[in-house]
Amino acid sequence: MQHQRSATNLAEIQITNQTSKALICYVAIDGHKLYFHLPANRPSQWYKATDTRFNYANFSTWCDYLSLYPQYSQIN
Repeated sequence: MQHQRSATNLAEIQITNQTSKALICYVAIDGHKLYFHLPANRPSQWYKATDTRFNYANFSTWCDYLSLYPQYSQIN
């Protein structure tokens, strides 16, 4: 997991899948969760906060093997 500030001073976070399997993940901030698939051995896109008062500690993340959660297989 990496974090940084954007050019507009917003906190950003990126998750990297270091496994050989696809993952289901979410990034959450301020009560809003965004689920996404993360292919094997790839980084996610950068996910950005919406307010400059947020920092990396305000993000919550979770990832697990997609094969364990078939209900998320349709999420893009």
